[in-house]
Amino acid sequence: MNTLIYTSILGLLCMVVEIFDFRKILVPMIILGLATIFYINIEDWNHVQFFYNNMLRADNYSVAFSGLAIVISAFVFVLSSDFYKDDSKHISDYLAILVFVLCGALIMFSFWNMAMLFLGIEILSISLYIMAGSKRFDVRSNEAGFKYFLMGSFASGFLLFGIALIYGATRSFHLANIAAYVAAGNISPIFYVGMTMMLVAMLFKVAAVPFHFWSPDVYEGAPALVTTLMSTLVKIAAFGAFYRLFYVCFLDTLGSINLILAIVTAATIILGNLTALSQINFKRLLAYSGISHAGYLLLALISMKGGTANAIFYYSSGYAIATIGAFAVAILVFKAMKNENIDAFNGLGKKNPLLAAALTMSMLSLAGIPPFAGFLGKYYIFSEAIKNGQIALTFIAVLNSIIGVYYYFKVILAMYTKPADETEVSGNVSYYVIISVCLLLSVLLGIFPGVLMHLF
Repeated sequence: MNTLIYTSILGLLCMVVEIFDFRKILVPMIILGLATIFYINIEDWNHVQFFYNNMLRADNYSVAFSGLAIVISAFVFVLSSDFYKDDSKHISDYLAILVFVLCGALIMFSFWNMAMLFLGIEILSISLYIMAGSKRFDVRSNEAGFKYFLMGSFASGFLLFGIALIYGATRSFHLANIAAYVAAGNISPIFYVGMTMMLVAMLFKVAAVPFHFWSPDVYEGAPALVTTLMSTLVKIAAFGAFYRLFYVCFLDTLGSINLILAIVTAATIILGNLTALSQINFKRLLAYSGISHAGYLLLALISMKGGTANAIFYYSSGYAIATIGAFAVAILVFKAMKNENIDAFNGLGKKNPLLAAALTMSMLSLAGIPPFAGFLGKYYIFSEAIKNGQIALTFIAVLNSIIGVYYYFKVILAMYTKPADETEVSGNVSYYVIISVCLLLSVLLGIFPGVLMHLF
């Protein structure tokens, strides 16, 4: 598992750079390191390998999601150089922790043992608890870190208890052994209790209703760059682990919790979209948007008997690209306007037409408007759901997608119809590079979806 090993070494190098005061080369070193790790990761394509006594499995699924995670992280690290320029004394600490967030995500995509699932989630989560509260003199950031820690610890308790009960029923932590136990029939009631507790923990990690309440507060209080990572890499890592766990271990037992999943999916989609309508803070709006997108991905999980891994991966890619593009623009606006509400974008179309156009296209992609990747992402999810008989849920999802267009257009209308003040909004060239790349990828994936839709 060279990808994980080298990523861990990269995180340690970030701390070594601090010792020798080489902060100026830190971001280029990380970007170069991630590019190398991405190449090493791709070399595992079409090879199924097991590592660490079969606790990790490298296959096309893990390679694809790991590659996506590395790309997302690289985009965030490019933005980090300018974002942390006023706090350069601690930049090596921040970036090292963010690298370890990536390490946790890589484990979550590759785990083949329940213990490794727990380790991956905890490595990712503990790093994020720190980063959510990293603005030490900001009360909202402190609140975000504390809330995330408390709620995350609660979910981890459910996960551990669930794993313990699964082990008690199957006498194994290995996914293959658990799958064999399920296939043999005669399943113990303890197993179903453990599976339900693990379901609760995973629903918390993806911010699904009714375990979503932490998400808007944490998104709002955390530094904007950390929110960017949480809304993309962390959510995708949680869904990647969610799919692998249930597809390998619990696929034949989904009938027992299918009604629960259906209710949770419908509630997540409806509540996420309806609550977003009333938001005035941009980060809270994208938090509730992320909750609704979690509902769409849960719709794919309910339909996993049809093998929806390709649809989940494509949707995740389109969602991540559009979200990073939106946050890259938002960070510049927040910095210039000293305001994180939607009215901070008033008149941006006149002050900086390029940034306004970029944010417009990102919002359209998140809303599922063609020709952007967000449109086909929803199309593939809905198609798979209909094929698997989830017609009622698909109708709810389509209806709420139409409702969701309204709150995305709130931002667009603010940029083009509201009066502008004289505050200039501009940014470092790194922001424009990331924004341009995200928009280009969103359009290209919308035109050529086959690049990502037939990987598994």
